[in-house]
Amino acid sequence: MTAHEPPSVLMAPAEQPLVLASGSRFRRQMLEAAGLSFTVAASTLDEAAAREQMARENPDTTPAEVALFLAEAKATEVSLRKRGTLVIGGDQVLDLDGVVLGKPPDPSAARTQLTALRGRTHALQTAVVLAQDGTILWSHVAVARLRMREFSAAFLDSYLASAGDIVTETVGGYALEGHGAQLFSHIDGDYFTIIGLPLLPLLDELRRREVLIA
Repeated sequence: MTAHEPPSVLMAPAEQPLVLASGSRFRRQMLEAAGLSFTVAASTLDEAAAREQMARENPDTTPAEVALFLAEAKATEVSLRKRGTLVIGGDQVLDLDGVVLGKPPDPSAARTQLTALRGRTHALQTAVVLAQDGTILWSHVAVARLRMREFSAAFLDSYLASAGDIVTETVGGYALEGHGAQLFSHIDGDYFTIIGLPLLPLLDELRRREVLIA
């Protein structure tokens, strides 16, 4: 477990220990930048298997429900290991006309996915939850909609060559805060939701719970 405790006067004096149930560097960096003190305990949940099980049990599950289910499952699993802490769980899925797309496993898959997204609008369904001792205490799902421009094959070649590991670390194969910004013509939604965590609703809930100073 890694501790992230930036100097901050934003946490309440008797704050409840916070744990981030995610290995995502994007979520970690977001919470660090907001001034939160927390530890990281990545979930061991097999996301692919969990999605397959969910699809079998309920074929009509929406992408937003998938994101929430995975966020809750990860937070619950970690909260049972880290009892007495307040666990933050998050998940994000790419929703292309109701079809869920995940992280491309390799650059070739990223190319295929980006080609499918070119010239179309897709949604990012991003969930965040708080859990303690195996119980979900709070949850929130936010959506952002992004329109990819009709980029050229030459641009796609250049983007994949320059983006590096980002294309396999993020749903859709892009990071908006980097070279991925050049993929888009229009964005409708919260920046933090796009990056991977609806940060402002989470901060509001932490203040309500007196984990952060109001």
